[in-house]
Amino acid sequence: MQQSFKKRFWKYSAWLGGLFFVMLAFRLIYGYVSTQEFNSDLNDLSNYFGSVENLRKNYASEKSMAKTDVGQQASVASGQKYEKTASVKSTSSQFETAGKQVKSKTQQFAGVIQYEQNTGNAGSREMHLMIGINPEKFDSFYVEIQQIGEVQSKEVTKIDKTNEYRQLNAKKASLEKILNSLNELKSRSGAISDYVSLHDKILEIETQLQELGVELGNFDTENEFCTVRFSLYEGATTQKISFMHRLKVALEWTIEYYSILMISLLCMSAFALILLLLLDKLGILKTIVNKLDE
Repeated sequence: MQQSFKKRFWKYSAWLGGLFFVMLAFRLIYGYVSTQEFNSDLNDLSNYFGSVENLRKNYASEKSMAKTDVGQQASVASGQKYEKTASVKSTSSQFETAGKQVKSKTQQFAGVIQYEQNTGNAGSREMHLMIGINPEKFDSFYVEIQQIGEVQSKEVTKIDKTNEYRQLNAKKASLEKILNSLNELKSRSGAISDYVSLHDKILEIETQLQELGVELGNFDTENEFCTVRFSLYEGATTQKISFMHRLKVALEWTIEYYSILMISLLCMSAFALILLLLLDKLGILKTIVNKLDE
C-alpha cells in the first residue's frame, strides 16, 4: 500500500513538474515572438513620401568609359537617363541631434535639401527630407545616412528614363514645327475670327512648350541629382533583451499562473469531495450506485 502510494505520488509529481516546464517554455517562446511582432510594427512606419505628390524629380545620366583614337580613355555620357531613389526610415530618441546630423551630412556631401517637412509634438515628432545628391556621391551618402538613428527600413530603386527623355524631345520638336507653321499663317490675309483662333492656338502651343521646357530642364546635366528620401521618427530605440532577462520574466510569469492553476485545481477537488460527502450523507450517492448496479 505504501509502495503504491509512493508510485502514485511520484507519477503525479512528474506530471505537475512537466506542466510547469511546459508553461515556462511556452512563455519563453512567446517572449521572442512578441518582440519580433513589435519590430515588424516599427518597419511598417507610414510611407510619408508615397502620399506626397508633385515633388521635384531628379534625373542623372549614365556615364561610361570610351576609348579615343589615340588610345586614351575619356568619360562620356552614353545618353542613358535614369531616376535613382533611396528611401530610408529611421527612429531616434535623440531626435534633434539626429536631425542636425542629417543636415550636416547633406552639407558634407554637397547635397541639396529640396523638400523638408516637420510634424508632430515633442515625443512623437517626424522629419521628412528629400535630398538631391550628386550621382557620384550617392552610394557613399546612402551608407553614411544609415548611421543616423536606428534604421527600420531602407531601399534603393533605379528606373530607366531614357525613352521618356527621348519622347519629350520628340514632342518638343513636333510642337516647334507646329508653332513655326502657325506663325507663318499669321502673315497671310484672312477673317478676324480666323486670326483670333490662330492666336489662341499659338498661345496653347507656347504653353505646352513651356511645360515641356520645365520637364526637360530636370534632365539637364547641370541639374543632375539622385534622390534620397529620409524619414526620421522620434522614439526610443529598441534594445536587445538578454536570455537571462527573458528567463527571469518567463519564470515569474510561470510561477504566478502555475500557482493560480494549482489553487484552482485544489479548490475544484475540494468542492468535488465536499459534494460527494454531502451526497453520501443524504443517501443520494448510495441510491445512484444501486441504480447503476441494476
